[in-house]
Amino acid sequence: MLELSVINQGPVVNAASPTVIKIIGCGGGGSSAVNRLIEQGISGVDFVVLNTDLQALSASKAQTRLAIGQKLTGGLGAGGNPQIGEDAAKEDVEVIKNMVKGTDMVIITAGMGGGTGTGSAPIVAQIAREEGALTIAVVTTPFEFEGPQRMNHAQEGLKKLRAQVDSLIVVPNQQVLKLSKGKVSFLEAFRMADNVLCQGVRGISEIITVHGIVNIDFADVKTVMKGQGDAILGVGIGEGENRAVDAAQHAISNPMLENRTIDGAKNILVNITGPEDLTMEEIDEIVKNVTASAAKDRNVFWGQAINPSLNDTISVTVIATGFAPFEEDPAVDSFKTPAEEDSSDLMDYGDFQRILHGGSSSSSSESFNMESTSDVSVTSGDNPGLFDEVINKGSEIPHENAQISSNGKQVGSFEVPAAYENKMDDLQTPAVYRTKLKGLSRSIKLTDD
Repeated sequence: MLELSVINQGPVVNAASPTVIKIIGCGGGGSSAVNRLIEQGISGVDFVVLNTDLQALSASKAQTRLAIGQKLTGGLGAGGNPQIGEDAAKEDVEVIKNMVKGTDMVIITAGMGGGTGTGSAPIVAQIAREEGALTIAVVTTPFEFEGPQRMNHAQEGLKKLRAQVDSLIVVPNQQVLKLSKGKVSFLEAFRMADNVLCQGVRGISEIITVHGIVNIDFADVKTVMKGQGDAILGVGIGEGENRAVDAAQHAISNPMLENRTIDGAKNILVNITGPEDLTMEEIDEIVKNVTASAAKDRNVFWGQAINPSLNDTISVTVIATGFAPFEEDPAVDSFKTPAEEDSSDLMDYGDFQRILHGGSSSSSSESFNMESTSDVSVTSGDNPGLFDEVINKGSEIPHENAQISSNGKQVGSFEVPAAYENKMDDLQTPAVYRTKLKGLSRSIKLTDD
C-alpha cells in the first residue's frame, strides 16, 4: 500500500493512502464485469468476486475470490434461485465482513435476475454499509427474451438492493437490442451490456483514483452519493470544433439509461478529461450544459484532468443524484408479462347480453353489472317474457325476488320461466338461461358434444 509522508508542524508521521476502494462482483454477471475491468487495466482499486459456483469462481482474474454458501450449495451454484444466493451470503457473513473491513468505498456489480448475484448483492451491500463504507451498486436488468420469471427476480432484487446501498445505478440490458436494432450476435449483445456496466464502475472509481489539475476527492463523491438512492451516471465523448458541447450532451443523454434524465437532480458531479489545449471556455460550456435542467438549488462538484493521449478529444463523466424517488424501475416496468397485456379487445358479459338482444356494444364502464348501485332487479318466475328488466332506481323497497349482498346493495336475481322451452344449443337463448338449465356457472356451448 502506498505510504505518504505527512508533515504537521512536528515530527514526520506515516499515513496510509486516503481512499480504499473495492469493486465486488457478485455472481456470474458481476464476476464477468470484474474480469473486463481488470483487462482494461484499471488501477488503484482492489477487485473481489464472490460466487456459489466453484467452477465459475476458478475462472476469475480477481485478486480475491470468495466461495460462499458451500454448505448450502456444495459449490454447484444457486440454480437461478435468489433465495439460495441470499442464504449463501448469510452463511458467510463473517467472511464478507472481514473482506470489506477498512474499505472507504465499495462498488458492487451484479446481473440482476439470476440466483447468486440477485440474492447476495443486497447482503454484501448491507454488510459494507454497516462497516462504514460508501456503498454503490451498478447492476444490469435482464433482456426481455430471458422471460418474466427472471425479470420478476430482478425486480425483487432491485427493491432489496435499493434499501441497502447509498446509490444505485441500473443499466437495462434490453436497451442494447434497441440501440443495435437487433444486428448483433448473442455474444456481442452481452459484451455490449458488460461494457456499459464497466463504463459506469470505471467512471466512478477513476474520479477518485486519477489525479487531476482540479481534483475531485473522496469527500466530494461521498457528498454526492451517500444516502441518495437512485443515481444516473453518464460518460460522453466529443471531438472537433464542438467537442465540449458534444461531450456534455452525450454524457447526460446516455441512451443505455433508457428514459432517465438529469432533470431535477440536486447533486451533480462533473469530471472533465482532455488534452492540454482544453480551455476554460470549454469547461464553462460543459458544466453549463450538464447542469441546465438540474434543480435550481443544485450542488455541483467539478474536476479536470489532462490526458495528452486524447489529442483532440474531451471525455466527460457525470454522476447525478438527489432525484424524487422512482416509483418503479423503468427497465422492469417496460417488461409486461402476458397477464399484464392489454385486454381491451375482450367483450365483457354486459356487452354480450346487449348484442344478443339487439343492442350495441359499449365500453366496459357502461356494461351491465349484476351487482350495481342502480338497483337493477332482473325478474322472471311469473313473467312469460324472456328477459325483462325492472328498474327500481331510488326505491328503498327491495324487489320481492331480489337478494341483498354482504355490502348491503340489492343484487339482481333471476329464474328461468317454468314454461320456457329448453333450447340448449340455440345461441338466441340468453346465456344466463342456458347455464342455469345446465347447472353451470357462466359458459356458452358453441360445439356439439
